[in-house]
Amino acid sequence: MIGRETARTMAALSTELNRQIGLLIHRSGAIAKVVVGDHDRIVIPALSEVGTGGGRLRGLRCVHTSFRKAGVNEEDVMDMACLRLDLMAVMTMEEGLPELLYTAHLLPRQEDGRDWAELSPVHPANQQGSCLELIESLEREFVRERPIREVARGKDRALLISVTTGSRVLAEDSMAELVELARSAGVEVLGEVIQRRKQMHPRFILGRGKLMEIMLTSLRLGVNLLLFDQELSPSQIRSVTDHTDLRVIDRTQLILDIFASRARSREGKLQIEMAQLKYMLPKLTTRDDALSRLTGGIGARGPGETRLEIDKRRINDRIARLAKELKAVGSQRYHRRNRRRKRDVPVISLVGYTNAGKSTLLNTLTRSEIQAEDLLFATLDPTSRRLRFPQDLEVIITDTVGFIRNLPAELLKAFESTLEELFEADLLLHVIDLSNPQWQQQVAVVEALLQELELGQLPCLKVFNKLDQVEEEALKEMAREQGVGISAVDAASLEPLLVKAQHLLQRSLQAG
Repeated sequence: MIGRETARTMAALSTELNRQIGLLIHRSGAIAKVVVGDHDRIVIPALSEVGTGGGRLRGLRCVHTSFRKAGVNEEDVMDMACLRLDLMAVMTMEEGLPELLYTAHLLPRQEDGRDWAELSPVHPANQQGSCLELIESLEREFVRERPIREVARGKDRALLISVTTGSRVLAEDSMAELVELARSAGVEVLGEVIQRRKQMHPRFILGRGKLMEIMLTSLRLGVNLLLFDQELSPSQIRSVTDHTDLRVIDRTQLILDIFASRARSREGKLQIEMAQLKYMLPKLTTRDDALSRLTGGIGARGPGETRLEIDKRRINDRIARLAKELKAVGSQRYHRRNRRRKRDVPVISLVGYTNAGKSTLLNTLTRSEIQAEDLLFATLDPTSRRLRFPQDLEVIITDTVGFIRNLPAELLKAFESTLEELFEADLLLHVIDLSNPQWQQQVAVVEALLQELELGQLPCLKVFNKLDQVEEEALKEMAREQGVGISAVDAASLEPLLVKAQHLLQRSLQAG
């Protein structure tokens, strides 16, 4: 674990300074870092520049002095778990000399409800066996539990986390939706964690004990991504990242990433880029070394701008350019709508929760082949098609981006020009996935967003989709609503919808 002379030197220096001293030691025996703490504790710095060892552990062990006559404590275990250290050792002292060495290590699987084990304390001069053999055997066990090659497939493997101060049932519903979002983004979900707290932890959002549990779970499963259901502040993302050494994103960033991968039109790509930049801007932070990277020039007073200030200015400049381009694209869309209006062609817009079946319905109605998958946000760019009703009435039917609870404000703002299509509609068809157990809550989310967009006054017909997948109880609940039931994949079931929609549309046009 540590050489006899090194132990004596640490004890002497620690006693002289009246401070704990720690060493981070490579498996080769070379000292990577020396950490000087205070009398009660040491703080291990970020280790991002130190690569992990040959397996899941970091390849570093920590040995530090202690003035207490006790072994490894909870904080030591927390550091060992979060930093994936090979071993954690605490050396007690007596009159400036080494006394006992207490050593702990993580367990590849829980034993008697514990995630770590402690070896019998020994005097540094009486250490038996090789700590390297112990580390390598532990690592082989971790690898046997979850082979390394599974992690290196290029696919994100995530642990989903939700911290709530409210109802656990609501948190579980939201978590189920997060699972679907992750699936849409191509993320493999390895586990879910829900913690209910009286209040959010200002730094970690969840408790330190739960954070340690998450880190140990991530270590065992080969997780490389923590995905939070709540929106995190920049400081929370940084704190959790520093303590777990894992990538951390929240629900908003996940939705933005899904949109970025699905946008196909130029307008859609511009809108997503703007939303991402606006989301990123307040999260730009600087680390200590960034303050030394200053730029200036001849005649510049002071050190000039920091790297952070330059990054922010460039992002703001890019946002301004995107706004101009979107304005130009929006103007083209406005002219297209004007030409359509001059031909007096009524417009029907499909709205609804994401993955409710809007694109499938549009395909069946118009015999089109728009992308329609069982994924959240499979369709982003608005699509318009012509449709002829049974009573010789031609309309344009438009499919728009689906809604979702807690839709990021940046997205709603960015998609304003796209959502303007809804303002031109003479009738809204609110498509509802009746097979989803949460369909009533989804209806409430869509109606609230329509009100927020000031579209609540437009005529709206509720269209209950997926009748072929529901039980009798759901049909009874639907009967209490004013709407029409269909199966979007079955053209024969759409006749009542066409009749009802044409009736409402003609009444709307006469009123207008």
